[in-house]
Amino acid sequence: MRRWIGIVFIIVVIFGISGCSGEHPKEEAQNKKRTIDMIVKMHRGDYWNTVKMGALVAAKEYNIQLNFKAPDSEDDIEGQIQMVEDAITNKSDAIVLAASDYMELGQAADKAAFNGIPMISLDADVASARVETRIGANNYEAGQKVGQRLVDLLGQSGKIGVVSFVKGAYDEAERMEGLMDYISRFPAIKVMEVGYSGSEESLASDITGKMIKTHNLDGIVTLNSVSSVGAARKVKELGLGGQIKLVTFDSTPEIIELLQEGTIQATLIQNPFSNGYLAVQHAVEALDGRKVPERVETPTKMIDLDNMLWPENQKQLFPFVQ
Repeated sequence: MRRWIGIVFIIVVIFGISGCSGEHPKEEAQNKKRTIDMIVKMHRGDYWNTVKMGALVAAKEYNIQLNFKAPDSEDDIEGQIQMVEDAITNKSDAIVLAASDYMELGQAADKAAFNGIPMISLDADVASARVETRIGANNYEAGQKVGQRLVDLLGQSGKIGVVSFVKGAYDEAERMEGLMDYISRFPAIKVMEVGYSGSEESLASDITGKMIKTHNLDGIVTLNSVSSVGAARKVKELGLGGQIKLVTFDSTPEIIELLQEGTIQATLIQNPFSNGYLAVQHAVEALDGRKVPERVETPTKMIDLDNMLWPENQKQLFPFVQ
């Protein structure tokens, strides 16, 4: 009898110690830092670095472990799909995806949602009805804006070239549609050629040089930051700054420098910092079971030498973390 009493006493002591040391399993799960995988189009470029900056600010505010991932090239669709698959395998709590291809990434987005992982679309739509929300600029409207500015600069007539990025990306298609719809209103504006850089600066530069030589262009419009830098470098290299009217996308330091010196006449700026921040914020809200808006459109604005020094524009051109 004494032996059984001793055994019971030992068991009680052991369970008492384990119960007093550490948190309850449920409490541990509640206190565990949640993980969000942000998968963007490529890891290079000022635009995506600024997106990352905004996302990191939100991750710190909401106590989130942010894994920022991207393939080396924007046209590496398979690499992006594999990153989504890895996030699912690793049981990420939420995924933010800037899809390089509308259709190809759709199945991966559906699979994430099927596994109970909220999917947030950033910058470009993806072919999935399971996406919680889409955050970014109105790309059709943005295409119209760059078209309008170039038409105004040319006086409603002239030969133009377009340097775009990755054909098949939804944001690219929307920008191109907006641009072409606007330009079609002016019969004297002739689109001589459309080239795709694959978001490679050197290729954008080569395409621009060939267009200028072949068509003796009056104007050029570019549809993302990498294509903008490559095209502007070639225009400057050929000594045609100001002679060929150039309207670009985004606000990298080099684009702003080329705008100031007159190689670029205007550039359409987005809100990459806000886009990154809002993507993480709405991912957290989705994880908490809160209703998120179906779409969040962040504004774009045309910047030129006349308005680039306005205080409200400076905040967008040069975002920083305090």
